[in-house]
Amino acid sequence: MKSRERRNGLVVVNTGEGKGKSSSALGMVFRAAGWGMKVCVIQFIKGQWQTGEQKAAQLFDNIEWHALGDGFTWDTKNPEQDIKTSREIWEFSKQKILSGEFDVVLLDEINYCCGYNWISGQEIADFIANDKPEWLHLIMTGRDAAPEVIAIANTVTEMAKVKHAYEQGIKAEQGIEF
Repeated sequence: MKSRERRNGLVVVNTGEGKGKSSSALGMVFRAAGWGMKVCVIQFIKGQWQTGEQKAAQLFDNIEWHALGDGFTWDTKNPEQDIKTSREIWEFSKQKILSGEFDVVLLDEINYCCGYNWISGQEIADFIANDKPEWLHLIMTGRDAAPEVIAIANTVTEMAKVKHAYEQGIKAEQGIEF
């Protein structure tokens, strides 16, 4: 594995309407952990329910997991609380990024926070440009990635939906969706 001094810390953004944004990012998380890198996963939207990914991460001593969101915000009854929670998670995320403890940080579903105008894309882009350690890999997921974040990223993938099982009346399946 390359030393931090020789590593190009990438900024990767997975966005778009299709499925697979978090799944792809979690593939990178487990790949990095397999190489012995220290990884931090921070989930902005997902609530406290257990997922298969979180259960798998518990098998690794080099993955730290934080599911800090209030749940599915498109059903929100309290937008002020959603803004407050998102801001708190963003501050927590910056601390983890700056700690020097991690090689990879995943900010799962942070892009939604930009789409809802809870955190500005410019604020995130400025932090990445000015403060993110050069050797740290940063992965961000969620629909509606801010143009400023897209501009500063090294790799951006837009997932496009062709069709989804939910549209056929099939609810989320354990092991596939969570």
